[in-house]
Amino acid sequence: MPSPFLQYISEFMFARRYAKRTVETYLYWIKFYIVYCDKQHPSKLGDADVERFLSYLSNQRNVAPRTQATALNALCFLYRNVLQKPLSLTLNFNKSQISTKLPIVLTQYEVSNLLRVIDPKYKLLAQLMYGSGLRLMEAVRLRVHDIDYDYLSVLVWQGKGNKNRRVTLASELVTTLKQQTHYVLQYFQADLVNPVYAGVWLPHALARKYPNAPREIGWQYLFPSGQLSQDPDTKLIRRHHLDETCVRRAIKCAAKQAQINKNVTCHTLRHSFATHLLQAGADIRTVQEQLGHSDVKTTQIYTHVLKQGGNAVKSPLSQLAL
Repeated sequence: MPSPFLQYISEFMFARRYAKRTVETYLYWIKFYIVYCDKQHPSKLGDADVERFLSYLSNQRNVAPRTQATALNALCFLYRNVLQKPLSLTLNFNKSQISTKLPIVLTQYEVSNLLRVIDPKYKLLAQLMYGSGLRLMEAVRLRVHDIDYDYLSVLVWQGKGNKNRRVTLASELVTTLKQQTHYVLQYFQADLVNPVYAGVWLPHALARKYPNAPREIGWQYLFPSGQLSQDPDTKLIRRHHLDETCVRRAIKCAAKQAQINKNVTCHTLRHSFATHLLQAGADIRTVQEQLGHSDVKTTQIYTHVLKQGGNAVKSPLSQLAL
């Protein structure tokens, strides 16, 4: 039986329009914290307990800095917004020092080979992740009207950090994207005559503002699921987007088939997009905007591929007559 307290937090967050994945992540860390503190109610705990928990994550669990930061954000939200007992701004805990991994980047030859052998069902998605620098969830959540053919761009709504942006679209994908839209239309027309079909899911405010939108072609997912499913929140029958797990698996299989000896993921295509743009002469600010990074320092990590060795240092071994 679910905890009434955690259920209350879930309803509290959904009422304030937090994304489902944010709710799930925060609940995970809050539950973890409660279990760590011998299942005591957080209202009876405070700064010292939070410090011990965060130090435990670093010392015993060896979590990455970002993971520890996510746990801290969840607990800050709990105490500030739910319990209305804000944590101290000077918490003293052992911060994770695990080095951040450098991004895995494919060569253009490797990208070409991967796209050549990938399951055709997922090829267009992979081309968009590489060609437009999209994150996996940004790609699978695209709607039909998010493709701007006139200005060869893709509109990304509420990406990471709830930011909106416009990114480039390769002209070579226009014909394939229009074919994909026709494929969506066939599904859509069949759904409209289905008496149990309730239209596509829309974010909370949009659903109220545009009540007819769920039954309009422009709002349908560009990469729809092959079957209808029940909305877990409303219990209505809808057609959702493709399961992202299937896309991850397809990328892994394609990398193996293409004999790419690197740890290739969907995000590797985004890393490769950024690196290849810089390699082609794009300035770092442009790449930052395309990726949707708030801080240019996040984008600068991609410049490592363009340097000759570490920090452009030439190895003395290269001076020897071997």
